[in-house]
Amino acid sequence: MKSGLTIGTIGKLDRFVDGSSVIHLGASQPVGAMVFSTPAMIDLMEHAAREALLPFLEDGEESVGATVSVEHLAATPINSVVRAEAKVTAIDGRLIDFELAAFDTQDQIGRGTHRRAVIRTEKFAARLDDKASQMREGSVLPVSPQPNHSDLPPLKTLRVERAGAIATVWLNRPAKLNAVDRQMTADLEELNAWLAGHPDVRVVIVTGSGEAFCAGDDVTEVGTLDLAEATRLSHRQASLYLAWEKLPQVFIAAINGVAFGGGCVLAYSCDFRIAAHSSRFSMPEIKLGWPPGYGIAQLTALVGKARALELCLTGKQITSQQASQYGLVHDLVPQTRLLSSAGELAQQFLAQPAAALRLTKQLIHADEGTQAKQAYLADTAAYIQCLGLPDAQEGIAAFNEKRKPRFNGK
Repeated sequence: MKSGLTIGTIGKLDRFVDGSSVIHLGASQPVGAMVFSTPAMIDLMEHAAREALLPFLEDGEESVGATVSVEHLAATPINSVVRAEAKVTAIDGRLIDFELAAFDTQDQIGRGTHRRAVIRTEKFAARLDDKASQMREGSVLPVSPQPNHSDLPPLKTLRVERAGAIATVWLNRPAKLNAVDRQMTADLEELNAWLAGHPDVRVVIVTGSGEAFCAGDDVTEVGTLDLAEATRLSHRQASLYLAWEKLPQVFIAAINGVAFGGGCVLAYSCDFRIAAHSSRFSMPEIKLGWPPGYGIAQLTALVGKARALELCLTGKQITSQQASQYGLVHDLVPQTRLLSSAGELAQQFLAQPAAALRLTKQLIHADEGTQAKQAYLADTAAYIQCLGLPDAQEGIAAFNEKRKPRFNGK
């Protein structure tokens, strides 16, 4: 270490409270709250202590946490700014003790103590590599969800056909335009478990039975759910679509008709999207009285902030040609060639080395970071907040009565 570090030296660090640093209190209840989590506060405090030491480290040195003891004093909501301060209280060679404090703009939210050790990164990395090598022996990549290695159980709302390494899945509620209800949610969870247990299936093609791809959530059913059940259902749906990023298969959406709301989310949760020229896309939740319950971060990553605002705030329908221009779909084909084109793309993937394809997919999805993977907590919280308001009840009634809603404007 360099000289100059003294008792009383202070490190400070600010952080924005986003979806990756909150805990959802009462997630299964009608009324809940999203607050800055204790683990995130500890992380912020430890990094403030690290900031205090950085000017005094030699090349090849770093500091690591040894012990920490923290009290969480007050709650801080999402989208706030918090600050941590770490003050040196004792120096014993390469061990440094700190007094910690954390604040938001209103209160002191935390306090505690912390010890850091200054280490040589070269030696530390060598020991870590040895340990990682030992842990990798005989291990396999984790698969989510829990794998089902047996046969796929009978599914009420999906039709699944397997041809070698390709599985084709038809969303199969044509009379309801393949709207996603509780049963289809459960069937998709069963499908995910089966895919996790059958990595020899390398490509999954998802399409719709009848004239629609997927009209979104079953709005009529949503109107019958209490807020706790609606919250659980939204979280389950977000989890099953996020699982498509983790599963070893490449997912191709073959969009044969309307892809509205949750159906649009289902489509862009796939790795690739091929659309028929006649298909249409929309995020119409705003017209029902609520925001999308999941997928805003993923949509914004695909089409950009301006287009995401356009789609979600207007609820407008766009053509397949517009969807292609926006970046929602990769390719447009005639309706009669939709499944054959998806099959040809699947064969291209089967010609690639399986392990390289799987790992490349995982790396690209992981590059989004953790915030996009947890943003559905905020999405669902906003959705549930609005679902309990009179405008949402009016939106559901207007949907069932096939009329234009009369919102009160509040």
